[in-house]
Amino acid sequence: MLPNSKILRFLHPPLPALPPHNKPTSPSAPHILIKQHCRFSRRDLTICTNSSLLLLLGSALVQPFSSSRDSARAEQEDSAADVGAQENPPPSCADDKSPTERAFLDISIDGKPAGRIVIGLYGGDAPAGVSRFSGLVSGAAGITYRRKEFVKIMPNYVQHGGVRSYGVDAELAKRTGAAESLVTEWDKINDKCPGTKNLAGSVSIVVRDPTKPPPKIKLVAREGKLQIDEEEIGSDPNGTQFVIVTKDSPELDASTLVIGRVLQGMEVVERIGQVKTVKDNTGSPYFRIAKLIGDKRATVAERGFNRPYSKVLITNCGLIQ
Repeated sequence: MLPNSKILRFLHPPLPALPPHNKPTSPSAPHILIKQHCRFSRRDLTICTNSSLLLLLGSALVQPFSSSRDSARAEQEDSAADVGAQENPPPSCADDKSPTERAFLDISIDGKPAGRIVIGLYGGDAPAGVSRFSGLVSGAAGITYRRKEFVKIMPNYVQHGGVRSYGVDAELAKRTGAAESLVTEWDKINDKCPGTKNLAGSVSIVVRDPTKPPPKIKLVAREGKLQIDEEEIGSDPNGTQFVIVTKDSPELDASTLVIGRVLQGMEVVERIGQVKTVKDNTGSPYFRIAKLIGDKRATVAERGFNRPYSKVLITNCGLIQ
């Protein structure tokens, strides 16, 4: 809508011409000039005000369209990047691996046989992890997975509890292989293969706890001098717990070392995944407050989350020659 002449006169009024020889002689003269200069009717003021509002509304309506065009362009660029990532996915870490030996696990649920799981072990890619696992499966390490149970069932994987973290089993676990070698091997594999390693059907040993807090620094008096010491909070995994992945789980890459994959018996793993578990209640405000203030009852309750109600055991295990 084009502004009319009255609007233009309102926005840019012409200056009145003063007589060349008549200068204002009284203080009231400028007031008279201003009143003459701003003489408009109510109709003219209404038309000018409405026109100004229309101009402002038009500019406000145009701005969202321009921002929406920018956001649409950004979404198109993001989708193009996603398509490029799909066309060039990161290298899969399971394509070039071949099993060097096989192990079996016989499973029972509440005392009833559920079937056998056959696992192919990657001895050429993870020798330290495979040696640790095969020693526990065969019993050559002095401890074994027999009569040990699965302690956690998640939507994407099932986790075995391994051997106990105390008593005779723990001492034997420390002697049979250092957990540091598993962490070193985990570092090397992560540097070699940056993609997702815990794919569906993978078997992995838990080598570290990413939720473990850093060491607590404190001052200690030794021989009359104050020295800085680091106090470990919590304990690291002993290298005997393992997980069997039912769906691709990149979140496990930060804590587990892949040592093999399921060759037979994936239906047994899925049957374990269908066992009812203790409900995860970490979203409760009472649990959050207890966790925040360091209440030990929250830590005990957290250990029980996702634990199966039924007893899922490894009744027998060993290596297949």
